[in-house]
Amino acid sequence: MSEDKADISADAAEETAAPKKGKKKLFIIAAGALALVGGVGGGAYAFLGGDPAEASDSGHGAEAGDHGGGEGTETFVDVPAMMVNLRSTDGSAHFLKVHFMLVPGPAGNADAIEAKLPLLLDSYQPFLRELRPEDLNGSAAVFRVKEELLLRADDVLGHGQVKDILIQDMIQQ
Repeated sequence: MSEDKADISADAAEETAAPKKGKKKLFIIAAGALALVGGVGGGAYAFLGGDPAEASDSGHGAEAGDHGGGEGTETFVDVPAMMVNLRSTDGSAHFLKVHFMLVPGPAGNADAIEAKLPLLLDSYQPFLRELRPEDLNGSAAVFRVKEELLLRADDVLGHGQVKDILIQDMIQQ
């Protein structure tokens, strides 16, 4: 009978040890899931800007052709499509047609940008003509072109006048 009691007490010890290991694993899994959810939420908060007022206003912008300035509306300056010949080493003719819009920044307005649009187009021409067809390969090419156009807009118009450049069409032939 003492052997039965020893077996029972050993079985009871194993049963109580097993739930502790299970609870420990459950606790670790729950902590990992909580950290994952917190990381994803924090990343989304940082990526989307984090300001709930900005997020609620972002869907209420003006239409692409709207140049009217009102409180809380986005305005866009439509730049006429530009067609330039590209620099090529083989002597063949390559052309680039670009149509984009400018988004005025906090220091600028659409009317002031439109007034200086000829100067801006003049600064874009040499850059676009110096591009080679190889420079426009891949998805990163659009980002490089946008970045260069934005830098030239800052040089001509002043810093903060243009917030972003929205490329509508970029066709290479």
